[in-house]
Amino acid sequence: MADSRSEARTRHPRHERRGEPRLPAVIATLAAAALYLVLPQQLLIAPRFVLPALELTLLIPLIAINPRRLTRQTRTFRVLSLALVLVIVASNLTALGILVHDLLYAHAEEGRPLLVAALQVWLTNIIAFGMAFWELDRGGPVARTQSPRERLPLADFRFSQDENADTVQEVADGASSTSDWVPTLVDYLYVSVTNSTAFSPTDTMPLSTRAKLLMSIESVSALITSLLVIARAVSILH
Repeated sequence: MADSRSEARTRHPRHERRGEPRLPAVIATLAAAALYLVLPQQLLIAPRFVLPALELTLLIPLIAINPRRLTRQTRTFRVLSLALVLVIVASNLTALGILVHDLLYAHAEEGRPLLVAALQVWLTNIIAFGMAFWELDRGGPVARTQSPRERLPLADFRFSQDENADTVQEVADGASSTSDWVPTLVDYLYVSVTNSTAFSPTDTMPLSTRAKLLMSIESVSALITSLLVIARAVSILH
């Protein structure tokens, strides 16, 4: 069995693989845009449809370059990908800043809609930072599947699969060194979820300075949101 897996990797080197599916990233982007569209007006920094329209404008050429699977890496593709993530992260952090102010100073009758908005901002935060981790780690989703491992940039994250080669067979079979496992968007969204709920890394460790900085920003923003929501909910109930 091990020999057949080794032979399969030899016949299909990483640079000849099918890339990561495009659809999950499209769904994540649309979900972030939809959550922004339904935010209360006071949390918006521009007319309601401006930022979602900008996100769609950036998304369309990305789909055109890699319509089904992420296999083509061009300079335009990389710039647009990073710009899209930056717009989502920046707009949501701005909404969070306004939300914090409003939660602190809003009247009681305004509290309930703001609590719902806090949930929307928290969910968008998970999507935004998950996509940021996905875009930055080891050169991005195209490089991770299309470039030989020795040519990849240094890793920003250490997944448990990177250390499982010497464990029991059924676990070792899925390790990155034996199966050439590559993380996908779902893996980075999971990292984002755990970072937003535990306020710290769990099974995936940040390695680079930028990864630590991004995880710190996400943890602090999630913690602030949670504390203010709890405090506001208690005041409303009383």
